[in-house]
Amino acid sequence: MADGSTGGIAAAKLKSFVERIERLEAEKAELAADIREVYSEAKGNGFDTKIMRQVIRLRKMEIADRNEQDELIDLYRKALGM
Repeated sequence: MADGSTGGIAAAKLKSFVERIERLEAEKAELAADIREVYSEAKGNGFDTKIMRQVIRLRKMEIADRNEQDELIDLYRKALGM
């Protein structure tokens, strides 16, 4: 076991993966805090952050998927008399 392996696992390689994941998780937490700060700033400027989140979600969608969703929402609204 001079190669640092235990039960067939290369300990150094495993440690490297775990440390990389931990760094990325820390970066993700920092980014999430930054995003919350931007939403807070937007809210302070009078924007509705709930709507902003919906717009961002829609912008991530493919145009065809977004159009299909819009058509279904319209259909459902008409069916419910809205």
